[in-house]
Amino acid sequence: MPDLVLGVDSSTQSTKIEVRDVASGALVGEARASHPPTSPPVSEQDPATWWEALCAAVNSLEELRNDVVAVSIAGQQHGLVALDSSDSVLRPAKLWNDTTSAPEASRLVDRHGSAWWVERVGSVPVASFTVTKVAWMAEHEPDLHRRIDKVMLPHDYLTWRLTGRHLTDRGDASGTGWWSPDGGQVGTYVGEVLDLVGLPISSLPEVVPADHVVGTLTVEAAASLGLRPDVVVGPGTGDNMAAALGLRLRPGDVALSLGTSGTIYAVADRPCLDLTGFVSAFADAAGGFLPLVCTLSATKVTDAVASWLGIDAAELAELALTADAASLLPALVPYFDGERTPNLPAATGTFVGLRTSTTRAQLALAAHDGVICGLLGGYDALREAGVAVGGRVHLIGGGAKSSAYRQRTADLLGSPIVVSHSGETVATGACVQAAVVYTAAGYSRPATDSRSDVFAAVTDRWSLSDGTEVVPSPGVDHPARRAQYTAARDALPDPRPPKFEAKTTPHVENAAQNGGEGSVDTELGEDFGGIGPEAGGMPADR
Repeated sequence: MPDLVLGVDSSTQSTKIEVRDVASGALVGEARASHPPTSPPVSEQDPATWWEALCAAVNSLEELRNDVVAVSIAGQQHGLVALDSSDSVLRPAKLWNDTTSAPEASRLVDRHGSAWWVERVGSVPVASFTVTKVAWMAEHEPDLHRRIDKVMLPHDYLTWRLTGRHLTDRGDASGTGWWSPDGGQVGTYVGEVLDLVGLPISSLPEVVPADHVVGTLTVEAAASLGLRPDVVVGPGTGDNMAAALGLRLRPGDVALSLGTSGTIYAVADRPCLDLTGFVSAFADAAGGFLPLVCTLSATKVTDAVASWLGIDAAELAELALTADAASLLPALVPYFDGERTPNLPAATGTFVGLRTSTTRAQLALAAHDGVICGLLGGYDALREAGVAVGGRVHLIGGGAKSSAYRQRTADLLGSPIVVSHSGETVATGACVQAAVVYTAAGYSRPATDSRSDVFAAVTDRWSLSDGTEVVPSPGVDHPARRAQYTAARDALPDPRPPKFEAKTTPHVENAAQNGGEGSVDTELGEDFGGIGPEAGGMPADR
């Protein structure tokens, strides 16, 4: 049996695994296990359930495990995993789609302004970002906040369970709100931001290069997974970064991902600094950058509408494609659980243009179109921010399996799209990283020493850009349909709270940059509550 690599996609809903041949990239095994469901605006999971799902999925591979030589974890971005000094998880992880930290996000941004954040971390934090979740803990759970010893992202936690090492990669770190691309190939943490939320830099994972060998499995992890202890472990990354690897995304290409959330992104050789806050200047998992726009409203929307109509998602897709698109169609602004882009966490979904003549098929079409139009607004934002978007558009994620999402994405974009032959591009990208670190460990050295060329050598050899082209249907007036959506969105009332007014109080010196005891920058005044400055944290709300 050839040497095999194992790539893991630990998403919101499940753990998905691919096993591939190191040399050819051939898919030789797959497995999955479910995670507990979540219900935003409160969206939390016990990190132990991710480990249990990983163990269940890997053990189902049976004899394939004997030939696995390397593994990498890709995980849902932004989630906050907090451990105490005994390495016990302090509370359930607050996930990316938990919007309860929206007030904290507004206060953090309003304190210094969007430009300050973009200049330091490349993005304007919203409720999804990890930094806002730490601020939420400081206000609502001050005793737990004071006990934080280690902070991890979801993929960091699983890598820690595999190796015992507290590490991360620059891609996932770029979604925290406290990491900057300045500082060489691994970037740097921003002490000014850590001051605001009371985190010492010593609590954060070390950021390692993209092709770094983290180590090998611990004896306990090897036994739990049924793998050899000498299996090499990569640094892992965020799910969107892994998908870019799995697609072999090239400059100018765009990935449009339809999963629990929707994302649209491209690769770039420099950060994209967007003062509007629509585009996040994330790093990728191969030494470059990944400008990205994310929406909360994706396949959960069509799942919900399908349930209302008493059918499943596949039947909803078939129904949508039977709609009379020449008649007056309703539009859906799909903010069922709030929205991240635009930043409207308290918004709700709205159908516009309903009539007594509206059909089930037209409702089904409106549900798909609302999700797609929201994401194509991200496509426009990328282009307006100066990101090259003239290449191929790849449709990925669970929604890419839907006939309606495939066709309507091409229709509303007005140009062909490509649906990847890999059904699990995140797990595929994790396999790519595992193959690269296996190479970096000296087991299979290519003819070049360039980091980007090492990744390209693997992805080109594996033919990862292949896919099925979907062309637009004739006669679709996509500018008019998108304009109808935009008008419906812009007519919504603004559900945001009044602007936060920063207060100025004496500054308490912070030791975060030298690894000492963390305290919070009390220039935020009393608007964060729960931790008094004498405890090294935020002043109590009075």
